[in-house]
Amino acid sequence: MTRRRAAIFISGRGSNMAALLAAMADPAFPAEAALVLSNDPAAKGLETARAAGVPAEAVDHRAFRGDRAAFEAAMGARLAAHEVDLVCLAGFMRLLTPGFVSAWRDRMVNIHPSLLPAFPGLRTHERALEAGVAFHGCTVHLVRPEMDSGPILGQAMLHVKPGEAPDDLAVRVLALEHRLYPAALSAFLRGELRPEGEQILPGPLALAG
Repeated sequence: MTRRRAAIFISGRGSNMAALLAAMADPAFPAEAALVLSNDPAAKGLETARAAGVPAEAVDHRAFRGDRAAFEAAMGARLAAHEVDLVCLAGFMRLLTPGFVSAWRDRMVNIHPSLLPAFPGLRTHERALEAGVAFHGCTVHLVRPEMDSGPILGQAMLHVKPGEAPDDLAVRVLALEHRLYPAALSAFLRGELRPEGEQILPGPLALAG
């Protein structure tokens, strides 16, 4: 099996990045960590990646204010330099242009802290509690130009506790994210989950909390 060369995009501490790095350290995993890339040179996750022996670089988005195309071209140059053929978004807090996303169609994966299509965007845990849902969780999906959209590779679900605070719910969901992301990515890269248009066959991976 030829392992895919993955870049992991982060903006902060990179806890999902760390989960992916741990999985990719196993030679049997179908991807290897070729690069960790951040839009913030001060992102804590860069230190974590370097400590794990993974190349870690930053393209500061603030240097490209008002020119998203130039920012993405700079990131693309880093991807090319490291011969990356797979992008994993792991807490990357910048919206990518349709052109960049389309260039990586079915080769860019994201994790989102809700059961999409419910609660795209930010403040997912607060919004879920405000809506009174009984179940909450996280989603791994292929990336499309629309925010938090694309064929779903896997979801992990848990019961919301009565009176639960958003921060407590976030901690429980994050633990699910760390399990789901490597599992769904592995199944996708092994061909156990395959995209057919905007569907995933034979169906998304499902985990329970």
